[in-house]
Amino acid sequence: MGIVKIADDLHEEARRASAVMCRSINAQAEYWMKIGMLAEANPTLPFHEIVRRQLAEAQVAIPPREAA
Repeated sequence: MGIVKIADDLHEEARRASAVMCRSINAQAEYWMKIGMLAEANPTLPFHEIVRRQLAEAQVAIPPREAA
């Protein structure tokens, strides 16, 4: 475990987002970092595809999409 210094305004954004997402501030920051790393490593993938692949990798059952 380490300490990461971030700007006060970004910390405040993480605090507000963590309340909405039912995560701790640290968990929210970790989530943003992980998604950011995955997005940089896979620049052609949209956010929803990154999340879908992570859920599949964790063997989370993903219900099929409904037809529009």
